[in-house]
Formats: sequence, structure tokens, C-alpha cells
Amino acid sequence: MNMVDLANIAGRTYPARRRTQNIVGGVSPVKAANFAIGFVTLEPDGGQVPWHNQEQEEVYFLLEGEAEMCIGTERIVMKSGQAVYIPTRVFHQMTNVGKTRAKMIYCYGPSGEVAHWKQELEGTLPRAGVDAPPLPAGARPQCTEKPESEK
Repeated sequence: MNMVDLANIAGRTYPARRRTQNIVGGVSPVKAANFAIGFVTLEPDGGQVPWHNQEQEEVYFLLEGEAEMCIGTERIVMKSGQAVYIPTRVFHQMTNVGKTRAKMIYCYGPSGEVAHWKQELEGTLPRAGVDAPPLPAGARPQCTEKPESEK
């Protein structure tokens, strides 16, 4: 049996104030070719999955909290229990707009590590409105900061 326990996955902390734990696929101990699943904790008041796009189609499922979700030119506030579909190559961003941590699950396919993880750690994410399409009107700004330890 190929099983993993979320409590034993250290995960990675990103400059945009989130922790991502890969459950299946990518750098997870459980490998799958056709999909990847992960658990994300967004810190209060602005923890974020920054504006990016990727080749895989994806779903974000918000388990706890409130989060602003931007996909292409659209912006909504999601509440716990809601899920959103993200088509391939469409820029998207999720930002915690609440006073407590937000928790979500992502699922994308096919599996593999997506470019925006490395870009965020290196401080090279395409910037909204400069290197990438602009964020929808009224959206929280994209985090493009390089980690303090890397400056």
C-alpha cells in the first residue's frame, strides 16, 4: 500500500506567506503520472499563491477561511467548502483575505513540479501587468518578493 500522512510531510514555505505540502505527485513520496494533489496553508491577511499560469489544468478547493480568487479577468471571494476550476495557461492567484489561516487543497494534472514554485523562490515570477496580464480590477497585489535570505 502506498500511503502518506500529511503530518509527516514537512512541505515548503514560500515568500508569499504560504506553506505547501505535496501529497501526491511532484516532490511527494507518492508518485502519480496523471495528477498531483497538495495541501496549502495561507497566512492571515495576504498569504498567497501568487499570479501565475501553468500547462496543467487545476482545481482549488478551499477547506477553511476566505480567499480572494482571481482567474484571468475575474475576481471573487471564496468561502470554505467552495472549489474553482482553473483552465490550462490561464493566469490565476489566490489570496487569504481573512484574519485567520486559510487552508486549501489543489489538484492538477498531469503531475510534475510547476514552474511558479521555483520562480517564486528565485524572485523571478512574471509580474502582473508587466511580464504577464494584469490582475483583475480591485485584486490584492501579487507577491513577487524574493526571500529575505536570498537578497
